[in-house]
Amino acid sequence: MAVAAAIAAAGCGGAGTGGLSTGGDAAKGKALFKEKCASCHTLKAADATGAIGPDLDGAFGPDRAQGIEDSSIQQVVAGQIRIPISTTSTGAPGMPADLVTGDDVDSVAAFVAKCAGNPDEACAGSGGGAATSGKDIFTSTCGGCHTLSDAGTAGTTGPNLDDSKPPKALVVDRVTNGKPPGMPSFSETLSPAQIQAVAAYVSSSAGK
Repeated sequence: MAVAAAIAAAGCGGAGTGGLSTGGDAAKGKALFKEKCASCHTLKAADATGAIGPDLDGAFGPDRAQGIEDSSIQQVVAGQIRIPISTTSTGAPGMPADLVTGDDVDSVAAFVAKCAGNPDEACAGSGGGAATSGKDIFTSTCGGCHTLSDAGTAGTTGPNLDDSKPPKALVVDRVTNGKPPGMPSFSETLSPAQIQAVAAYVSSSAGK
C-alpha cells in the first residue's frame, strides 16, 4: 500500500524526520495549508487545485478506503514536509524545505490526514465560486512558489517576482503555457479571465 511504502521510505519516527507527528490543530493546519501548500497541491477540503505537486485526494483516498488510519497518513505527510524531495523524477524542483516548521508541521499533517480523500461533509471544502481577484488568484495558485511582497508570499521554488518584474504579456504566457521543468501550465485550472486578472495583478504589483 502507498502509505506503508511511504512510511518506510521516509523513515518516520527516526531522528532524521523529527520524530513521530502527534496531535496538531487541524483547523490551524487548514489555514496553513491554504497559505503554504494550496498553490502546488489539490485538496478539496482546502479548495486547492494546485497541479505542481501530487493530488493529495488522489494519493491518500485509496489508502483511506483500504482502512489506513489517519495517524499513519499523518506520519507520511509530516515526514515529507520535514525532509522534502528537492527534485522530482522529471528534473523539476520539488517541495521547498521549511515551508512550515515546529508544531505547524503537525497541524498541517493532521489536517491533510483528516481530510485528504475523505468524502465526509466536514472535509467538503467551501464550495465557493472561483476567485476572480488577481491577488486572490495569485495567493491561492502562485504564492507557494513565488515571492511577491504585495501578496505577502515568500515562495522560493520559482523566480522572485519583485526582482524580475515581469510584464503582463510574459505572465500571461507563463501561466498559460508553463515553462518546463519547473512551472506547469495553468490553462486547465484557470479560466482566460483569471489568467488575465492574475497577470495584470503581478505586472502592476511586482517590485512595489
